[in-house]
Amino acid sequence: MRIALISDIHGNDIALETVLKDMKSAGGIDQIICLGDVANLGPDPCSVVARLRDVNCPCVLGNHDAFLFDRDLIHQYTEVDYIIEAVDWCRDQLTQDDIDWMGDFHRVLEVLMDKAGSLIAFHGSPLSHMDNILSRTPDAEVDRLIQGLNGEILACGHTHIQMLRQHRGRLIINPGSVGLPFREFLIRNTPQLMDHAEYAIITSENGTLGVESRRVFLDKRAMFEAAKASSNPMRAWLMEEYS
Repeated sequence: MRIALISDIHGNDIALETVLKDMKSAGGIDQIICLGDVANLGPDPCSVVARLRDVNCPCVLGNHDAFLFDRDLIHQYTEVDYIIEAVDWCRDQLTQDDIDWMGDFHRVLEVLMDKAGSLIAFHGSPLSHMDNILSRTPDAEVDRLIQGLNGEILACGHTHIQMLRQHRGRLIINPGSVGLPFREFLIRNTPQLMDHAEYAIITSENGTLGVESRRVFLDKRAMFEAAKASSNPMRAWLMEEYS
């Protein structure tokens, strides 16, 4: 069984299309699972939603997905004007049918991985889609965040940082970000984006487990032009990052 994990697409349809093409070249993908933050912030929220629906991809609820349903929730996350305005803009682009589809996202999703045990997927942590689990997060804090989960493989997103971590015998995987991969994890500072899209493939065969973190280089010019053609309030920052 081969499962592809994607996360934090953030309305970047060019990056998502590139990742899906790379999955085809890798071959043998049985299921794609998205770990949240699907359509917000980027220039192409509607195209991203349509593409995910087309590939029948189950999704976990991310914080930016939740912001689309609750206008006030974002103030627990940021007070940066252009981010709040970008969320409002993305909400206005999506149809009610798109919003209803996103309303069915899982808070926690469990998938049986053959003899390797179960994969449990969430966005930040099972407690909150705004929690951060990093390679440097203290063991005691990880224990608090994942308490009560019995899966052998835990998959999270949110940080935009690829990670594979062994924690008390379990594997914790973050596939990184498809649409906005960060060079480093920052709090309350503007991140620098990298020139690729990130995702991961988990393979389970006869009890043998493999994890592959993949990076796919992107057409920055195409993303620059997509941002330029958009009226998204984050347009200027995206153009600068893709220039």
